[in-house]
Amino acid sequence: MMTSVDPHCRSHSLDDETAGRLISRLESRAQDAVFTRLFDCYADSLEFSDDSVTLEVGCGTGAMIRALVNKPNFRGRIVGVDQSPAFIEAASGFADRAGIADRVEFRVGDAHDLACASGEFGLVIAHTVISHVVDPESAINECARVLRPGGLLAVFDGDYSSLTYGFPEDPELGRRMDRALAETTFHNPLVMRDLIGLLPACGFEIDDTLADVVSEIGKASYFKSFADTYAPMVASGDMMGAGEVERWVDGQAELIAGGRFFASCNYYTYLSRLV
Repeated sequence: MMTSVDPHCRSHSLDDETAGRLISRLESRAQDAVFTRLFDCYADSLEFSDDSVTLEVGCGTGAMIRALVNKPNFRGRIVGVDQSPAFIEAASGFADRAGIADRVEFRVGDAHDLACASGEFGLVIAHTVISHVVDPESAINECARVLRPGGLLAVFDGDYSSLTYGFPEDPELGRRMDRALAETTFHNPLVMRDLIGLLPACGFEIDDTLADVVSEIGKASYFKSFADTYAPMVASGDMMGAGEVERWVDGQAELIAGGRFFASCNYYTYLSRLV
């Protein structure tokens, strides 16, 4: 029986080695041109004032916060909350080294029960976190609570049923690995489909939605890093045999070497205002 073992869902209780692997993944992902483009698609349109305070829920290593603070349109301050003490420690260190510590604050906290005052923020960002939380409705309601009336919530994530890697050697094994990667890595792989109803139910009016297809054909960077990080977790779980995963990993390396790699996933952004 397949079970979700999403490591981000339990990031506060991971061993040091796994936490370190995820920190490396979060940082390498943030440097990838594919990912920065997705962030820029909505971040460049956000509006700030000198006295504005922004919250990123599930900030991880603070990579998106550092990117946002360095944007010409950013003003004010930003708070990052994550349930992982290891991630928050890393985020604080990266911010210090980037010279932005005076503009950011990091807190250990749970997306379902934010240790923040009601109406504290004018903007809340949930960037690749809603797919990992235990209870999306509870997390969205917390975002509503800490936003001031008329405040904006930006939710960005993938629809991970669309995550797929080419594996012409054995298409059936490839389909099983696609599903295993999605269900191992994401607690809520289909949640972006639910937000069209969930956001209004939590008091939001949807201002805009953005859609993007991320694909790498021939060469691999973004999806290679994803596979390198999460395929070992599939192998250590109960969703596929370790030998099958090894065969898939070796096959992907051959496809990359031969210029025949293919991978794709759909991503969406919801920009919603608290009514």
